[in-house]
Amino acid sequence: MLFRTSSCRIGITLGLLLAGEPLALAQPAPNGPEIWDANHDGIYTCDEWKSYLDRIFTLADRNHDGHLDQSEFATVRKAGGILAEADFGYFDENQDGKITRNEFVGKPSEFILRYDKNGDCRVTADEIKAGNAPKQAGPPVRERDRFHPN
Repeated sequence: MLFRTSSCRIGITLGLLLAGEPLALAQPAPNGPEIWDANHDGIYTCDEWKSYLDRIFTLADRNHDGHLDQSEFATVRKAGGILAEADFGYFDENQDGKITRNEFVGKPSEFILRYDKNGDCRVTADEIKAGNAPKQAGPPVRERDRFHPN
């Protein structure tokens, strides 16, 4: 069976994990932001990130109490992808041993924090390219030309 979107893949992956199916049956999830680019336009937005986290929370909250405990959070990590190494304490802001939907969904994307230099909550291909460009040490070096020989 083929799945059209990466969000379906993560849903199926988590669904199989929650149902107790072996991880080998679940399709691997991509590791990058493309998994939460809902409309697959190559522009990654804060709204898409929050929607992705909301879906993950819903799938992981097995007892539907509105909180994730340590065992439910382990399911989030088992799904792989960008949350594979997530830390429970990072999401549990008030350190009460459970993560609410607001605590989980409210966390910013490290990817957006890194690349969204203009603060519009959208990361474009140009911003990614600029963010990956090697940093120049010291002041910019001016190219010498016939107008500026020295």
